[in-house]
Amino acid sequence: MSENNINLIYDKLLKTYSYQGWWPIIGYDGSNPTKTGAVKGYHPNDYSFPRNSKEQFEIIMGSVLTQNTSWPSVEKALNNLSLLSDFSAENILELANSCEDEFKKAIRPAGYFNQKFNYLKNIAKFYISLDGEIPSRKEVLAVKGVGNETADSILLFAYKQKQFKVDAYTKRIFSYLGYFDEKEKYMNIKKLFEDSFNGDVNAYQEYHALIVEHGKNYYLKKPYGIEDTLLSEFKI
Repeated sequence: MSENNINLIYDKLLKTYSYQGWWPIIGYDGSNPTKTGAVKGYHPNDYSFPRNSKEQFEIIMGSVLTQNTSWPSVEKALNNLSLLSDFSAENILELANSCEDEFKKAIRPAGYFNQKFNYLKNIAKFYISLDGEIPSRKEVLAVKGVGNETADSILLFAYKQKQFKVDAYTKRIFSYLGYFDEKEKYMNIKKLFEDSFNGDVNAYQEYHALIVEHGKNYYLKKPYGIEDTLLSEFKI
């Protein structure tokens, strides 16, 4: 029952919120009027992104910067980095080595700027070392500053790999529905979705984005989910 429900919940969320167009790209003249919060840079039902190495590295940096903060804050930091580096990994390293204070000032809106300064340096070195190759999950996780959620974000959105990204909303929604405890381990939740969900990589991207959209509507504040009538039929 729970395996089938994972697919039915996706269908219900997609029907309700439509295509989300993640990952948002700075400078792309697209929007998503059906979602809450920031709407710029999204590309609903267009899975051609990232279209080049700059957009790919932008997504990777965004995945790091979004740790413990909101997307509007990340968007500010990325806009600053765009002006300073044009989203080039080589430029990021040069900027980090020659203008550390300027770099940290640019990413300050995303919070934890001292930490993230080092993490971005690490991921830039790693990206350059790949020389265009797709990394394994193990390789991405070996980069200091990259944990499970960030690794899956990088692989799913920057490299179009079928890796399910588990975030706080995933835990809140599906623990409320009874599929696991909210304190369940990341990899166990990831396995549940990857074993159950029948979608392709595009649907994997959509599912994460739809979970975030639904979470913003019903799971921002405790007690989570009490007004979630949309998914009540799937509660077990």
